[in-house]
Amino acid sequence: MNNKFDDIRPYYDSEAVEALQRITQHPLFEAIASYVYPELSLQEVRQKVESVGNIYDFQHQIMHRVNQQIIKNSITEMTYGGVEKIDPQCGYLFVSNHRDIMLDASLMQNILMDHNIPTAQITFGANLMRGELVIDIGKSNKMFRVERPGGNIRDFYRASSHLSEYIREVIVEGGESVWIAQRNGRTKDGIDRTDQGIINMFRLSCSKDKIRSIAELNLLPVAVSYEWEPCDIRKATELYARRRGPYIKQADEDLQSILTGITQYKGRVHFEFCEPLTQSDVAPYAELSSNELNKAIATLVDGRICRAYHLFPNNYIAHDMLSGTNEYAAEYSAEERERFIAHLEKCEQGVAEDIDKGEIREIMLGIYAYAVDSKREFSL
Repeated sequence: MNNKFDDIRPYYDSEAVEALQRITQHPLFEAIASYVYPELSLQEVRQKVESVGNIYDFQHQIMHRVNQQIIKNSITEMTYGGVEKIDPQCGYLFVSNHRDIMLDASLMQNILMDHNIPTAQITFGANLMRGELVIDIGKSNKMFRVERPGGNIRDFYRASSHLSEYIREVIVEGGESVWIAQRNGRTKDGIDRTDQGIINMFRLSCSKDKIRSIAELNLLPVAVSYEWEPCDIRKATELYARRRGPYIKQADEDLQSILTGITQYKGRVHFEFCEPLTQSDVAPYAELSSNELNKAIATLVDGRICRAYHLFPNNYIAHDMLSGTNEYAAEYSAEERERFIAHLEKCEQGVAEDIDKGEIREIMLGIYAYAVDSKREFSL
């Protein structure tokens, strides 16, 4: 990798080693250490981290344990399928639905590590890459910087082209994998759909060959399903506010969402690795216009993700409550329905007095229910 991408790339091994020394001296390190290694003293954890000599060991020795603790403390059962579709010798572009800022990618890395599959480089929004501690942990964990849309068109195109070139070099030239969300930011309303602009960005670095621009990236859709949606009430209140005008994020809102996602009870979680898009999948679209091609590829990705959803009783309960029917009553018990309603009521009690609780409930139900509609839509 040349220095053309120094502004966005993850740390090299030598840089990560220096970063880990800084991390162990950060004021928040004690809190992190006690969560990840509650059985060890602060000094023992510090020595463990400072002894790490490269990114591979940091991921396999430290970050793997971080994810294990998250699973232990907030996930009842984590399952997965489709790992056999991944060739450890190939680089892939993992395109995932996006429900949690950190966990969608981080938990996936553990699955890869557990199967001796090389981990992926992870997109990391520039809005999140703030503060020395976050930057050091992220870039030592194979995360690379992605600029959010904004500014003028010329700057946006330049940033998109730069990102596209980097992704292609990592996968095609370097043989590594990359994880990226199917859209800019998390799904807030429960409807996972691929942004056509993301597909267009992939193609910018190979604009003269439409089919090769997609096929050589080995695009592999990933579907992640949570029994209890991370940050569900936070998402609902944000959507409620957006319906009434421009939404201004609080300074620490993303950090609070990360912490909530980590600590909030998530119940069962399932990852499904879908069939990669092959040249034969893409070739029929060779005569389409650029925009039509982007739409067609996005729809292909959406179909594989939505058909791979692992639906839970909460999804069916929410769908029946939202539609006012008992269409899916066979998919859940009375006790499961009562538990879900109790969760809704608890969330509603925590919102401000001037917020319409009925509308909040409608939004909350949609977050869980729309996965049922999406899976049905693409399964017909």
